[in-house]
Amino acid sequence: MITIPENAKGLIFDLDGTIANTMQHHFESWRKAILPYGIDFNADLFMQLTGKPRWATVEKLNELFGTKMDPIAVGNVKASHFKTLVDSTEEIAVVADVVRKYHSVLPMSIGTGSTRNGAKKTLEIIKMQHFFDFVITADDITNPKPHPETFLKCAALMKVNPKDCVVFEDGILGMQAAKDAGMMVVDVNDYFETVFVL
Repeated sequence: MITIPENAKGLIFDLDGTIANTMQHHFESWRKAILPYGIDFNADLFMQLTGKPRWATVEKLNELFGTKMDPIAVGNVKASHFKTLVDSTEEIAVVADVVRKYHSVLPMSIGTGSTRNGAKKTLEIIKMQHFFDFVITADDITNPKPHPETFLKCAALMKVNPKDCVVFEDGILGMQAAKDAGMMVVDVNDYFETVFVL
Protein backbone atom coordinates (compact mmCIF):
# COMPACT_ATOMS: atom_id res chain seq x y z
CA MET A 1 0.00 0.00 0.00
CA ILE A 2 1.22 3.52 -0.86
CA THR A 3 1.23 6.11 1.91
CA ILE A 4 1.61 9.79 1.10
CA PRO A 5 3.49 12.40 3.17
CA GLU A 6 1.31 14.05 5.82
CA ASN A 7 2.16 17.53 4.54
CA ALA A 8 0.81 16.81 1.03
CA LYS A 9 -1.79 19.34 -0.13
CA GLY A 10 -2.17 18.22 -3.75
CA LEU A 11 -1.62 15.02 -5.74
CA ILE A 12 -0.41 14.82 -9.34
CA PHE A 13 -0.44 11.57 -11.28
CA ASP A 14 1.29 10.54 -14.44
CA LEU A 15 -1.11 8.38 -16.45
CA ASP A 16 0.57 5.68 -18.56
CA GLY A 17 2.38 3.15 -16.39
CA THR A 18 1.24 4.94 -13.23
CA ILE A 19 -2.57 4.77 -13.10
CA ALA A 20 -3.17 2.88 -16.35
CA ASN A 21 -1.31 -0.31 -17.23
CA THR A 22 -0.60 0.75 -20.81
CA MET A 23 3.17 0.41 -21.02
CA GLN A 24 3.21 -2.93 -22.85
CA HIS A 25 0.79 -1.45 -25.41
CA HIS A 26 3.01 1.60 -25.91
CA PHE A 27 6.12 -0.58 -26.13
CA GLU A 28 4.63 -2.85 -28.81
CA SER A 29 3.33 0.15 -30.75
CA TRP A 30 6.70 1.92 -30.76
CA ARG A 31 8.47 -1.27 -31.82
CA LYS A 32 6.09 -1.63 -34.77
CA ALA A 33 6.53 2.01 -35.83
CA ILE A 34 10.34 2.01 -35.56
CA LEU A 35 11.02 -1.48 -36.97
CA PRO A 36 11.38 -0.31 -40.61
CA TYR A 37 14.24 2.02 -39.58
CA GLY A 38 16.52 -0.69 -38.18
CA ILE A 39 16.51 0.51 -34.57
CA ASP A 40 16.45 -2.08 -31.79
CA PHE A 41 13.71 -0.47 -29.72
CA ASN A 42 14.25 -2.47 -26.53
CA ALA A 43 12.73 -2.08 -23.07
CA ASP A 44 15.71 -0.11 -21.68
CA LEU A 45 15.53 2.42 -24.51
CA PHE A 46 11.76 2.67 -24.09
CA MET A 47 12.04 3.42 -20.36
CA GLN A 48 14.62 6.16 -21.03
CA LEU A 49 12.13 7.89 -23.32
CA THR A 50 8.92 7.28 -21.37
CA GLY A 51 7.03 10.49 -20.70
CA LYS A 52 7.98 12.27 -23.91
CA PRO A 53 5.29 13.13 -26.47
CA ARG A 54 5.41 11.13 -29.71
CA TRP A 55 7.15 13.80 -31.78
CA ALA A 56 9.80 14.35 -29.11
CA THR A 57 10.43 10.59 -28.86
CA VAL A 58 11.06 10.35 -32.61
CA GLU A 59 13.32 13.42 -32.54
CA LYS A 60 15.35 11.89 -29.71
CA LEU A 61 15.66 8.58 -31.59
CA ASN A 62 16.87 10.48 -34.68
CA GLU A 63 19.48 12.17 -32.51
CA LEU A 64 20.59 8.87 -30.90
CA PHE A 65 20.71 6.76 -34.06
CA GLY A 66 21.39 9.27 -36.83
CA THR A 67 18.09 8.43 -38.55
CA LYS A 68 15.84 10.89 -40.38
CA MET A 69 12.43 9.60 -39.35
CA ASP A 70 9.50 11.98 -39.84
CA PRO A 71 8.22 12.65 -36.28
CA ILE A 72 4.62 13.10 -37.44
CA ALA A 73 4.47 10.10 -39.79
CA VAL A 74 6.19 7.67 -37.40
CA GLY A 75 4.17 9.04 -34.47
CA ASN A 76 0.97 8.41 -36.41
CA VAL A 77 1.94 4.77 -37.09
CA LYS A 78 2.60 4.34 -33.39
CA ALA A 79 -0.70 5.98 -32.43
CA SER A 80 -2.72 3.90 -34.90
CA HIS A 81 -1.33 0.64 -33.54
CA PHE A 82 -1.85 1.77 -29.94
CA LYS A 83 -5.54 2.40 -30.67
CA THR A 84 -5.94 -1.29 -31.57
CA LEU A 85 -4.70 -2.29 -28.08
CA VAL A 86 -5.98 0.42 -25.75
CA ASP A 87 -9.41 -1.09 -25.05
CA SER A 88 -7.81 -3.90 -23.03
CA THR A 89 -6.15 -1.41 -20.63
CA GLU A 90 -6.60 -2.04 -16.91
CA GLU A 91 -5.95 0.20 -13.93
CA ILE A 92 -2.87 -0.19 -11.76
CA ALA A 93 -4.75 -0.97 -8.56
CA VAL A 94 -2.14 0.11 -6.00
CA VAL A 95 -2.18 3.65 -7.47
CA ALA A 96 -5.89 3.72 -8.36
CA ASP A 97 -6.60 2.95 -4.69
CA VAL A 98 -4.76 6.17 -3.70
CA VAL A 99 -6.86 8.11 -6.22
CA ARG A 100 -10.09 6.74 -4.74
CA LYS A 101 -8.93 7.32 -1.16
CA TYR A 102 -8.08 11.00 -1.68
CA HIS A 103 -10.89 11.89 -4.08
CA SER A 104 -12.69 14.94 -2.60
CA VAL A 105 -10.05 15.04 0.18
CA LEU A 106 -7.15 16.66 -1.73
CA PRO A 107 -7.08 18.33 -5.14
CA MET A 108 -5.82 15.89 -7.80
CA SER A 109 -4.63 16.26 -11.37
CA ILE A 110 -3.07 14.29 -14.21
CA GLY A 111 0.24 15.38 -15.75
CA THR A 112 0.90 13.20 -18.80
CA GLY A 113 3.01 13.18 -21.96
CA SER A 114 0.02 11.66 -23.73
CA THR A 115 -2.19 13.67 -26.10
CA ARG A 116 -5.45 15.14 -24.84
CA ASN A 117 -7.50 12.62 -26.83
CA GLY A 118 -5.28 9.72 -25.75
CA ALA A 119 -5.49 10.65 -22.07
CA LYS A 120 -9.27 11.10 -22.26
CA LYS A 121 -9.72 7.70 -23.89
CA THR A 122 -7.44 5.92 -21.39
CA LEU A 123 -9.20 7.48 -18.39
CA GLU A 124 -12.58 6.49 -19.81
CA ILE A 125 -11.50 2.88 -20.35
CA ILE A 126 -10.29 2.51 -16.74
CA LYS A 127 -13.37 4.52 -15.56
CA MET A 128 -11.35 7.14 -13.69
CA GLN A 129 -12.09 10.30 -15.70
CA HIS A 130 -14.26 11.83 -12.94
CA PHE A 131 -11.60 11.71 -10.20
CA PHE A 132 -9.36 14.54 -11.44
CA ASP A 133 -9.81 18.30 -11.21
CA PHE A 134 -7.41 18.94 -14.10
CA VAL A 135 -5.72 16.92 -16.87
CA ILE A 136 -2.57 18.44 -18.39
CA THR A 137 -1.35 16.71 -21.56
CA ALA A 138 1.29 17.15 -24.26
CA ASP A 139 -1.23 19.44 -26.03
CA ASP A 140 -1.22 21.88 -23.09
CA ILE A 141 2.50 22.55 -22.69
CA THR A 142 5.52 23.80 -24.63
CA ASN A 143 8.27 21.90 -22.83
CA PRO A 144 7.76 18.13 -22.28
CA LYS A 145 9.18 16.08 -19.41
CA PRO A 146 11.92 16.14 -18.06
CA HIS A 147 11.09 19.88 -18.06
CA PRO A 148 8.89 20.60 -15.00
CA GLU A 149 6.26 22.62 -16.96
CA THR A 150 3.65 19.82 -16.98
CA PHE A 151 3.68 19.44 -13.19
CA LEU A 152 4.04 23.16 -12.44
CA LYS A 153 0.94 23.79 -14.56
CA CYS A 154 -0.95 21.15 -12.55
CA ALA A 155 0.10 22.79 -9.27
CA ALA A 156 -0.91 26.26 -10.49
CA LEU A 157 -4.34 25.06 -11.59
CA MET A 158 -4.86 23.25 -8.28
CA LYS A 159 -3.64 26.40 -6.47
CA VAL A 160 -1.15 24.34 -4.46
CA ASN A 161 2.47 25.34 -3.81
CA PRO A 162 4.77 22.97 -5.78
CA LYS A 163 6.61 21.94 -2.59
CA ASP A 164 3.28 20.70 -1.16
CA CYS A 165 2.53 18.51 -4.20
CA VAL A 166 3.21 14.77 -4.46
CA VAL A 167 3.85 13.41 -7.95
CA PHE A 168 3.21 9.73 -8.73
CA GLU A 169 5.48 8.63 -11.59
CA ASP A 170 6.94 5.53 -13.24
CA GLY A 171 9.22 7.25 -15.76
CA ILE A 172 12.78 8.52 -15.29
CA LEU A 173 12.00 11.74 -17.17
CA GLY A 174 8.84 12.34 -15.15
CA MET A 175 10.60 11.83 -11.83
CA GLN A 176 13.28 14.29 -12.94
CA ALA A 177 10.57 16.80 -13.91
CA ALA A 178 8.90 16.44 -10.50
CA LYS A 179 12.18 16.92 -8.63
CA ASP A 180 13.04 19.96 -10.74
CA ALA A 181 9.60 21.36 -9.92
CA GLY A 182 10.50 21.05 -6.22
CA MET A 183 7.81 18.44 -5.58
CA MET A 184 7.73 15.24 -3.57
CA VAL A 185 7.88 12.08 -5.69
CA VAL A 186 6.46 8.57 -5.32
CA ASP A 187 8.20 6.09 -7.64
CA VAL A 188 5.40 3.66 -8.49
CA ASN A 189 7.96 1.13 -9.70
CA ASP A 190 8.51 0.37 -6.02
CA TYR A 191 4.93 -0.95 -5.87
CA PHE A 192 4.20 -2.20 -9.37
CA GLU A 193 6.48 -3.64 -12.04
CA THR A 194 5.77 -3.75 -15.77
CA VAL A 195 7.38 -6.77 -17.43
CA PHE A 196 7.85 -6.11 -21.12
CA VAL A 197 7.18 -8.93 -23.54
CA LEU A 198 8.70 -8.81 -27.03
